[in-house]
Amino acid sequence: MAGKFKSLKGQFLLDGGKLAGSYFHRSVVLICQHDPQGAFGLIVNRPTDKKVGEALAADLSTTLKAQPLFLGGPVQPQAMSYLHTDLFLPEANVLPNLHLDHSLDELLDLGASFSPAKKLKVFAGYAGWSPGQLDDEMQRGAWLTHPATVELAFSDDDQQLWASLVRQKGWQYRLLSEQPEDLNWN
Repeated sequence: MAGKFKSLKGQFLLDGGKLAGSYFHRSVVLICQHDPQGAFGLIVNRPTDKKVGEALAADLSTTLKAQPLFLGGPVQPQAMSYLHTDLFLPEANVLPNLHLDHSLDELLDLGASFSPAKKLKVFAGYAGWSPGQLDDEMQRGAWLTHPATVELAFSDDDQQLWASLVRQKGWQYRLLSEQPEDLNWN
């Protein structure tokens, strides 16, 4: 008899040290949806050298054009997703006050509105798992989990986010968090 399904929605997946050489090496993936039909997530610590204005051919506000574009994952790199937060988002669908959307019209509305508390991250592509695939990867120890927060999802320190979260997992992960990007550098 199969075990009871446990959703990872609202959790970060952290490369557990077994993904070297893969697309997910040192990634922090926010799981936005996870049910028995599969999972959808966004890599929150992989900015590109492009701005949103370079990737979207739309009438964007100046502020939105200047936002960095993130690589959300290897699936459909031409697909756009975005996360946004504000003081109060009753329609939040990932975490309290954290909303995932894919609508260009909604993105344009967000870009045109002003709120000092609003934050926005735009992604090209996403990470996706078919039914049971993520569960299998978890059983193989490919991923560590960490509770997601809005603050961490919008962290300004993309380069250190993975190492910082892995270090928080405990002393047994300290070596993993401090190893060089390329082991030949040792």
